[in-house]
Amino acid sequence: MSDYREAFATFIKPFAEYPSLQQRVLEVLHALPGDVQLDFASDPRFDVAIEDYQPGKGSRLFIASPGAVGKGSRCVVLRPKLDRATEAFAKYVIAHEFAHAHLHNGGWGEITDIEQAADALAASWGFDRPEQTGWAWLQ
Repeated sequence: MSDYREAFATFIKPFAEYPSLQQRVLEVLHALPGDVQLDFASDPRFDVAIEDYQPGKGSRLFIASPGAVGKGSRCVVLRPKLDRATEAFAKYVIAHEFAHAHLHNGGWGEITDIEQAADALAASWGFDRPEQTGWAWLQ
């Protein structure tokens, strides 16, 4: 597997205030297949960000501006609550969101539903959807 330490350091920087989440993002990045790591590390439009929601003010997010067709931003945005979630659930969500980015929010093989495709790809990387997901807790 190739060494993408510099790119990965950039990807985890937004999570400095959330040490558990930062470590989880890094562990998921290291667990991804080499071709996916290369895909993310070599694409200047790929980025990872923390959700910046403030009650009463909304949220803000800076992403790469759209390019040519098929060259839109590939920004994965994660919620701070993942810092406190169970490790299995947090890593599943992180891998699921990375799968969306890798698939450019499209299907995977014969799976055309984008959510099912992201779940299937994340599972193929070793991050199965936990039985008790706790989705309501993260809303």
